[in-house]
Amino acid sequence: MRVCGVDIVGSEAIICLLTYEGDTFNIPDCRTRVFPVSKSQYTGTIRKFHKNFSKLMEDYKVDEVVFIERHQKGKHAGSAASFKIETAIQLSDVPVFSITTSQIKEQLKRNPVNADFESMGLKRLQKGAFEAAYAYQNQKIYGVPESE
Repeated sequence: MRVCGVDIVGSEAIICLLTYEGDTFNIPDCRTRVFPVSKSQYTGTIRKFHKNFSKLMEDYKVDEVVFIERHQKGKHAGSAASFKIETAIQLSDVPVFSITTSQIKEQLKRNPVNADFESMGLKRLQKGAFEAAYAYQNQKIYGVPESE
């Protein structure tokens, strides 16, 4: 199973690919880590982002995409550009799911990553995308923990 974790920050979609084979998580190489979207008010820009993102998912044979949910209201609300990016991702041909930061924290607490982040070959900016993909995969493997 190959999952693409997405962390939408401002007007950028930061991605990390993660595979689970046997009992091992692997991080395959990917030609891009960040999809910047400048001038999100233009339809052509969003269409180009959607086309490029969909092509990447097709090229790397991604089975599912998971993105970190953003708040819709309040101090930490996502920007208009971030919600346009989310919509473009959701329109791809790959199944798309969302995960909350509390779900990520719970999965990382129950199943911590047993490797140094930088030794995995990831950039620091990919941490959120990696954690989203990792937590999502753990939920699928071990199930969602019940409330205590």
